[in-house]
Amino acid sequence: MGIVNATPDSFSDGGRYLDPQRAIDRALELVRDGAAMIDIGGESTRPGSDRVPPHVELDRVLPVVAALAERGVTVSIDTMNASTAAAAVAAGARIVNDVSGGLADPDMLEAVAETTADIALGHWRGPSAEMYARAEYRDVARDVTTELDERLRAAAAAGIAPSRVILDPGIGFGKTAAQNWGMLHGIARLVALGPRVLVGTSRKRFLQTVLGDEPSEWRRDAATAVTSVLAAQAGVWAVRVHDAAATRDALAVGEAWKAGDAWAG
Repeated sequence: MGIVNATPDSFSDGGRYLDPQRAIDRALELVRDGAAMIDIGGESTRPGSDRVPPHVELDRVLPVVAALAERGVTVSIDTMNASTAAAAVAAGARIVNDVSGGLADPDMLEAVAETTADIALGHWRGPSAEMYARAEYRDVARDVTTELDERLRAAAAAGIAPSRVILDPGIGFGKTAAQNWGMLHGIARLVALGPRVLVGTSRKRFLQTVLGDEPSEWRRDAATAVTSVLAAQAGVWAVRVHDAAATRDALAVGEAWKAGDAWAG
C-alpha cells in the first residue's frame, strides 16, 4: 500500500503532494514501483497534530481519489470522517482506512456498512494531539489484539462482515518506541485473530531507536523495507509504505530466500 499525503503538514512528506496533480503523479509513480493499492490522506495524524474540518479534507482528497479510480488504481481513503469516507467510496475508493478504528466518528461503521468497501480498523486510544496520554499496556500485543477484536465485533454489529475488515495494530499511535517494537514482535497474535492485517511502520519515529538520531529518509526507507519482509513472514496481508520500490525489492529477496531449492541449478 503506497502512501500519498495530500496535506501540508504530514510528518514525512507534508506539502509535497498537496497539489492534486502532484498527488496523482506520485500515486502513479508508486504503482509503477510496485504498489498494489494507494492510500490517500487529507488530514495529518502525526503526533500533536490537530483535526481539520471534513470539508477541507474532502477538497484535498476527492480529486485525487476520482482520478486514480478512473485509471483503475485500487484506492484506499485514509480518513476518520464518515462523510469523507462515503464521498470517497462514491468517487471510486475501495477501502476506508480509519486509524481510529471507527471511534473518532460514531457514524463511520454505519456509513461503510452501507457501501461495498472494505474497512481498515486501526488501534487507537485517542487523538493525535494527546497521542501518548494512554500509552499504558500490560502486554502490548495481547492488549492491542483484544481491543481490535472489540472493534471487529463493533463492525459486525454495524453490518460489516469480517471478510470486509482489515486490522491495523496502529504502530506509532498511542505507543512508545518500546511498545511499537513489542507489538511488531507479537504481530502473530493479531494475525491469528483471522482478518487481514495491515502494518504501517514507514519512516516512523520509533525506527530511530535502532538507527540513531535523525536518520536520513533513505535509511528510514531501508529500515521500513526490513520490517516489511518480517511482517510478510509473520503473515501480514499488506504493508503501508512511502517507498514502494524499496519494499518491493526487499519482499522479492525475501521470497527468493524462502524459495531456496527452486533456485538450485
